[in-house]
Amino acid sequence: MTEDNIYIRRCIELAENALGYTAPNPLVGCVIVNSREIIGEGYHKEFGGNHAEVNAINSVKDKEKLKSSTLYVNLEPCSHYGKTPPCADLILKMGIPKVVIGNIDPFKEVAGKGIQKLKDAGIEVISGVLEKDCEVLNKRFLTFYKKNRPYIILKWAQTTDDFISPEKKITGKPFWITDDKLKSLVHKWRTEEQAIIVGTNTALADDPQLNAREWKGKDPLRIVLDQNLRLPETLHLFDKTIPTIVFTSRKSSITKNLEFIQIDFKKNSIKQICDILVERKIQSLFVEGGTKLLQTFINEGLWDEARIFTGNKEFINGVKAPQIKGKMASELFFDKDKLTVLINK
Repeated sequence: MTEDNIYIRRCIELAENALGYTAPNPLVGCVIVNSREIIGEGYHKEFGGNHAEVNAINSVKDKEKLKSSTLYVNLEPCSHYGKTPPCADLILKMGIPKVVIGNIDPFKEVAGKGIQKLKDAGIEVISGVLEKDCEVLNKRFLTFYKKNRPYIILKWAQTTDDFISPEKKITGKPFWITDDKLKSLVHKWRTEEQAIIVGTNTALADDPQLNAREWKGKDPLRIVLDQNLRLPETLHLFDKTIPTIVFTSRKSSITKNLEFIQIDFKKNSIKQICDILVERKIQSLFVEGGTKLLQTFINEGLWDEARIFTGNKEFINGVKAPQIKGKMASELFFDKDKLTVLINK
């Protein structure tokens, strides 16, 4: 591994600390190196806060050293005024002579302009270092701007004989196929995404809360499909403790933390939902619905990642799990349970 790779890898490690807190901004880490010694580092901690470059520069005790240092960052420094001033301007002001970058920022207000500003000022710029790794880090941000939709993660649990739920179950009581301890992992995942969605049948059958009560972090925006407004107001989804959207064909209205949005279910409802989420700058969507909703996303090709738990149970009869094909990304075992992660290629 080259020296540049080592420091960009460190930028990625730093950026990962803020997963779930920076959206709709990207995950960015920054390292400043002088004579092969890290003299400063930082990352973008939350939306609206200082960018990674600012935090890294502020951490350097002897600012004179910046004039003979290299700044490493996994994403192109911004060149526009947003919540904060342009990082490219700060780099110029501090006299940093060299900048090494992982990815070019696809956001139209940046998109190469930050790099060009640095080069025009005589700064040496190297880009494309650990490019693929940096893309994985910011898969949500990059998907949003390149594909004009959220990054979509499907998740379900199935039995060894490919059923997602038993033939008969108690309404309002989720049936656990995997070990209950894995619930905390799923709640951790929820904190990493901006929104979570279920369908009408799942809402009725399981009465889910769709929060992250078993992990410290942000609760995602809750979304439920209820075409004909069949869901009772007594469900957890309507407790108004977390912002919640109901997509329906019947009405549009807003009250505190509860919004009804009317869409045309005769057309591509998933595409309509994605378009509305893009308008609201929602960059990631966690799909925890039943087979019907999950299969709809799969059939439309609107998914990026599938996280499939296989529990050590058999149902013989019941609701069949979704049918999906994708590239195997990983396979992990938790005692008798298996987690398979697929990527849509």
